[in-house]
Amino acid sequence: MEFLYIVIGLVLVFDFINGFHDSANSIATIVTTKVLSPFTAVLLAAFFNFIAFLVFPLSVATTIGKGIIEPDSINLSVIFAALIAAIIWNLLTWWWGFPSSSSHTLVGGLIGAAVAEAGFSSVILSGVMKIAAFIVISPLLGLIMSFLISALVMQLFKKQSPYKVDKYFRRLQLLSASAFSLGHGGNDAQKSMGIIWVALIVTGHVSKDAEIDLWIVLSCHTAIALGTLFGGWRIVKTIGEKITKLKPFEGFCAETAGALTLFGATGLGIPVSTTHTITGAIIGAGARKGASAVKWGVTGNIFWAWILTIPVSALISASVYALLTLFI
Repeated sequence: MEFLYIVIGLVLVFDFINGFHDSANSIATIVTTKVLSPFTAVLLAAFFNFIAFLVFPLSVATTIGKGIIEPDSINLSVIFAALIAAIIWNLLTWWWGFPSSSSHTLVGGLIGAAVAEAGFSSVILSGVMKIAAFIVISPLLGLIMSFLISALVMQLFKKQSPYKVDKYFRRLQLLSASAFSLGHGGNDAQKSMGIIWVALIVTGHVSKDAEIDLWIVLSCHTAIALGTLFGGWRIVKTIGEKITKLKPFEGFCAETAGALTLFGATGLGIPVSTTHTITGAIIGAGARKGASAVKWGVTGNIFWAWILTIPVSALISASVYALLTLFI
């Protein structure tokens, strides 16, 4: 029982670090366009992270719980190793200022520990391939929609003065940033719910067909909201300034495109990366001004972090699991 409490505590620590690490996704554009101060921006993001459970069904939690690893191959040691790996990789990429995916870190951790426990047959390949496909699909959707929304906005407001356009979109960015934060909370907090749910199932505390208890929902949303309040400022600078320079209307377009992508993925139960989504959307907003407006060298480094996240997390997790078996 004590080990179960430790695992649940680690899930909430991971959820907190997820909010801390990924707060940049929600606030980078609205801070760098100077629409809100950093502190006000994280308050806004944390609020919408928390209330997301009122909007979205728990489809992503079910995918994490049942769609990546065969349930019979999961035990508390597998979950523990996956969480330690996810926390380590999240903290490393935060320190380096790389906007990597907390979602894919967790998926990689689960895969690595499960393979160490039961071999490759424990992995549900179709579920992993769906998640892996969205490493490409989610940023591409964000990019395309952001590009198209930016072009449409430019066409609609071409007769307006830059001052009026800036004034309008400083207000509208409050809505787009709120929508993106809602999508972030809806998709990301559910991943932690799925892990707690599985931990309770494998220890016999709930049945496989049981619904996720409200205390799990509230605790995960609280943890991610508190993490967001602390803000991952190193990554804010990378997302908000180093990829491309944004004006308020471009920030609005990027956040709107990102929010629409997240809403769709969460509705379908697909655990996507909010990091990938907003990065693609920011590139799309910048690319409308021409390829030279995007700093492709920085973008290339970000892409490498995306590609490495799942395999590196899996290796760390397998190593942690191997060490754990020596003591338990």
